[in-house]
Amino acid sequence: MEQHHHDHHHHEITSLNKAFIIGITLNLAFVVAEFVAGFWYNSLGLLSDAGHNLGDVASLVLAMLAFRLAKVHPTGKYTYGYKKSTVLVSLLNAVILLVAVGIIIAESIGKLMHPRPVEGDAIAWVAGIGVVINGITAWLFMKDKEKDLNVKGAYLHMAADALVSVGVVVSGIVIAHTGWYIIDPIIGLLIAIVIIVSTWGLLRDSLRLSLDGVPMGTDIDKVEEVIHAVEGVKGVHHLHIWAISTTETALTAHIAIENVSDMERIKQEIKHELLHAGIQHATLEFEMSGIKCNGRCCRFCL
Repeated sequence: MEQHHHDHHHHEITSLNKAFIIGITLNLAFVVAEFVAGFWYNSLGLLSDAGHNLGDVASLVLAMLAFRLAKVHPTGKYTYGYKKSTVLVSLLNAVILLVAVGIIIAESIGKLMHPRPVEGDAIAWVAGIGVVINGITAWLFMKDKEKDLNVKGAYLHMAADALVSVGVVVSGIVIAHTGWYIIDPIIGLLIAIVIIVSTWGLLRDSLRLSLDGVPMGTDIDKVEEVIHAVEGVKGVHHLHIWAISTTETALTAHIAIENVSDMERIKQEIKHELLHAGIQHATLEFEMSGIKCNGRCCRFCL
């Protein structure tokens, strides 16, 4: 049975690796083609979409990196392995995307003030290819999107990209039939807004995790209640929760008990409940009930 589970897990890893590699290769090739077409046809819509797609290629690379780094064994110097690097690279990715947005907005404003002719048909065709590629990539991650947050993020990015490319297709068709060149920088600004909205969450979460904040989706008050609910627990303080990586959470806490003989049972029950709460690594320090905490960093004792 254990061997069957191992083989199934190995199959999932191989399958996801292939999905990431195919997705990255397809999208990177398209980004290059879209940048070339954008400069050739002087289309800010295509260049903006290419910038957005490049950001999502980086997201795919990050997701694959997180997927692989999670498997690296800890060392004497890096006792948690290299899992935290996924958070740092996510933060870097968010900053790079926002810099790219600033460039797109500046170019769009310049084109709004001084509109220039663009090839509507060519824009529509190039963006149409993007719809197909982004759709295929989203489909590759669809079946595993509920099993891993990084995979779900990759799926959502690709699905959003497909919708953005549809917008560029529409702008190309409108330009080709009406000659309204001003549509191009407007689409560029709209795409910039889409990137800001999608990147803001990444930036916020990456900053939070980089500063060892409580990960999104984890409620520290509910975690305290879960610990308190275990029979024999008389108090909880010095409770700290932080992210080891983008997918793993750690906790340390002081647990007040009355009966030392119950300590092992209480520890196992707390760890079991915390695992169900999404906290994989828990370090618990037990002490007799009534002892006052002197820690200045303990929010429960201030």
